[in-house]
Amino acid sequence: MDLCCVEAKLVVELDGGQHAQQEEQDQQRSAFLTRCGYRVLRFWNHEVIENCDAVVQRIAEAVQAVQNGHAK
Repeated sequence: MDLCCVEAKLVVELDGGQHAQQEEQDQQRSAFLTRCGYRVLRFWNHEVIENCDAVVQRIAEAVQAVQNGHAK
């Protein structure tokens, strides 16, 4: 877990190759966090480097949705 915003009930994870190697554990963790009311956003490292603005936008949208009472 790279970022956990308790107020927005948001978890952000960044990773290089481990997502592919531990897909089942990632899915289990995401399912658990979702049951606890969290939204999980997962990004590959290269996405953050190559398309930083889009990543920041997705995070901002998730936080804004919670602030507006429309969390997904």
